[in-house]
Amino acid sequence: MSHQSQDQDSADSQRLPYTGSCHCGEIRYIVYLTLPPATLLNSEPPPSRGVQRVYRCNCTICHKSGFLHVRPASAFDDFLLLSPLDPLKSLGDYVCNNETLHFLYCKTCAVRCFIFYGEGEAVDVSLPEAVASGGAKSGSEEDGVSVKAWRPKKVEFNDSLPNRGSYLSVNGHTIDAGQKGVDLREWVETRAVMYLDYLPNDGRLPPRCEAPHVGGSY
Repeated sequence: MSHQSQDQDSADSQRLPYTGSCHCGEIRYIVYLTLPPATLLNSEPPPSRGVQRVYRCNCTICHKSGFLHVRPASAFDDFLLLSPLDPLKSLGDYVCNNETLHFLYCKTCAVRCFIFYGEGEAVDVSLPEAVASGGAKSGSEEDGVSVKAWRPKKVEFNDSLPNRGSYLSVNGHTIDAGQKGVDLREWVETRAVMYLDYLPNDGRLPPRCEAPHVGGSY
């Protein structure tokens, strides 16, 4: 199955704003996604940039923290952090391995909502009022209100820089339940979740959607 076929499979889906949060509500964000994600069965693994991706990694930090990677098509255009507005100062921060990725977490409830590397910026954006307050289901058509939000700062990708200069991955477990297309059981059952092999070993296995690699989980 080609990427074009995947697009056809999700013809009924459309890019919509989805709210997410930590358990206590200190972290609140909006991520624009096309849900439910298309099946990856019998298809080539999607490219690492420019398309929406959902995957699990079997590396120790991702596995131990139960992180379900949801990578929006464009981190610069598809992610808005409503609270806090200075995440690298206000949130707990854990770095490991190459010490470039920030595994950010809420200092109150300890939930990890996203991983980030790069520069961010505070901007004024217009959002449907109920979406901005976290009280509406995705796709609300209400009149917009102006709010402050933080987002990754747009950069030109550079292969000579760590993570090509910018990286954002949202924890799918923190997308608020009850929104259209947010059924993680369905994502797994339809083979829309890719499994990556990043445990240190003699040979890294290719991505697949049928089952996790050794050391990983569904």
